[in-house]
Amino acid sequence: MFLATYTGMFAQTGEIKSKEFFSDERTLEVKLSTDIKKLAGDKKSMKGTDGIISIKFPDSSIVEGPVQIKPRGIFRKDNCYLASLMVQFNVNKTSKLAPLKKLKMVGGCGKNWDDEQFLLKEYLVYKMYNLLTDFSFRVRLMKVNYEDTKEKVKPYSQYAFLIEDVDALAKRNKYQEKELIKYGPNGTNRNETLLMSVFQYMIGNTDWSITYYHNIKLVVPKSDTNALPIPIAYDFDVSGMVNPPYAAPPPDLGIERVTDRLFRGYAPAMEDLQVVIDMFLQKEKVIFALVNNFSLLNQRSKKEMNSFLEEFFDTIKDKADVKNVFITNARRN
Repeated sequence: MFLATYTGMFAQTGEIKSKEFFSDERTLEVKLSTDIKKLAGDKKSMKGTDGIISIKFPDSSIVEGPVQIKPRGIFRKDNCYLASLMVQFNVNKTSKLAPLKKLKMVGGCGKNWDDEQFLLKEYLVYKMYNLLTDFSFRVRLMKVNYEDTKEKVKPYSQYAFLIEDVDALAKRNKYQEKELIKYGPNGTNRNETLLMSVFQYMIGNTDWSITYYHNIKLVVPKSDTNALPIPIAYDFDVSGMVNPPYAAPPPDLGIERVTDRLFRGYAPAMEDLQVVIDMFLQKEKVIFALVNNFSLLNQRSKKEMNSFLEEFFDTIKDKADVKNVFITNARRN
C-alpha cells in the first residue's frame, strides 16, 4: 500500500523525498553517463567529474538530471577499477533529483560477475542492520548502465546501491549529526553502542572506530544535543560476511583473515549484553530469510553467508561462548 501511494505521488508531483526514496524496496533502473575513463584513471583527484544520471522509477516515470561525481574510499581508490563514488544530485537546484542532495554510491570493485556478488552481499549487510535498529543507513539498489561520454570505454551494466545521507537518517529519527568531538568508551549511548558492536562481530567487521570517526557517524537527539551520541556504522565491504579478495584485517589485531571474528567493543555488563543478544535471536529467522529470499544472490554466495551467520548464532546461543567472546576477552574501559 505504501509503495503504491509513493509511486502515485511521484507520478503526480515529481517530488523526490529521501525518506520515501529509501523506504521503497524495488530496484531502480539507472543510466549514468560520464567520462568513465577519467573517473577510473584519476581516482585521487579532488575535482568532480560531470555527468548525467537518468533514473527509471517503478511507475515507469524517468527522471534525468546533471550530477557531479567524486571517487571516495581510501582503499578502493588504490585497488578497484572504480572507487566508491560520491554523487552530488543538486548541481542544478531546479533538478527534480536535487532533493537527494549528495549520496554515496557503492558499485563493484571490478566489472566482472564476482564483483557484483560481493556488492550484493554488502547490500544485504545494510539490510540486516536495518532489521535491528532504525539507527542504521538505508540503501537503495540500482541496476546501473554505465555509459562513457568520450566513447573510450565500452558500456557495461552492474548492480550498485545508494546510501542514505546521515542528515536524512538523523531527521527521520528526530536526531542530528554530532561531529568533531572525541568520545571514549563511556562517551556514547550504551545500548546502541553495544548493539552496533555485536552487529560488527556478527558480520566479521573490525574496520571501524568511534573515537576516530572511522566508518562511524554519530547522532544526538535534537531535543538534547548534550545527550550521549548514538554510533551508526557503514562501509562493510571488508567484513567477513562479504569477504572479497582484497579484504584483510588490520595487522595489529592478531587475526589472520576477516572471517576470523573479533569483538571490538568494550566488555559490557551481562544484563545489558543479554538484552542485545535477545534482539539478535528474535531476528534470526528474518535475517536468514533476507539472504535466502534474495534472488540476485547465487547459491554459492547464499551458502557462504548462511554458514557465516550460523557460526554467529551458535556462539550467542552458548552461554560459555558469550561470556568468553564478549566479556572475558573484550576490551576494558
